[in-house]
Amino acid sequence: MRTFTKNALLLIASCAITTGASAHTGHGTESLMEGLVHPFGLDHLLAMVAVGVWSVSALPAHKAWQGPATFLLALVLSAVLGASGVTLPYLEHAIALSVVLFGAMLIVAAKPIPKAFGLGLIATAASLHGLAHGAETPATGFAGYAAGFLLTTAVLHLGGVGLGLGIRRKLAARSGVVLGGLGTALGFAGVYLFSQV
Repeated sequence: MRTFTKNALLLIASCAITTGASAHTGHGTESLMEGLVHPFGLDHLLAMVAVGVWSVSALPAHKAWQGPATFLLALVLSAVLGASGVTLPYLEHAIALSVVLFGAMLIVAAKPIPKAFGLGLIATAASLHGLAHGAETPATGFAGYAAGFLLTTAVLHLGGVGLGLGIRRKLAARSGVVLGGLGTALGFAGVYLFSQV
């Protein structure tokens, strides 16, 4: 168990040190390939994996799909708003803080918050990401970019689900400690992202 937790924490720390803070500037948004690659920005990557882990850890087994589905739906709807010019002040700061939020959700996942409240937090965080991506909408080529972006987002959610299942099956007796450790690391990564915006 200690090796697994240590490796997971080292992975998150490595990503925080080596990846740029803002995933919403300085990249192309006009092709499928750019869309497939974009979600590997640290803020999005950590958020997607956390949604999957939280969904498996805090929702009933037959409803674990609702976390990722909620995120994807809110992401698309808010991207449409962002493309039409809707934005928020300090949006990049809020996106970084969404990573801290997901860390806190993992810390309390062993004592779940009400399902509707948790899904509401996921939808709120997804909306922040969606507004930022919608604002990047180019005059042409956005459909391919969006398709690639959503596909990678879904795959990252599945990765989080797989990680959550691994924790639940192999570390059941210590899952609260492991989730707490992952959540704490995620929180620190979010604070780092916030400091870099």
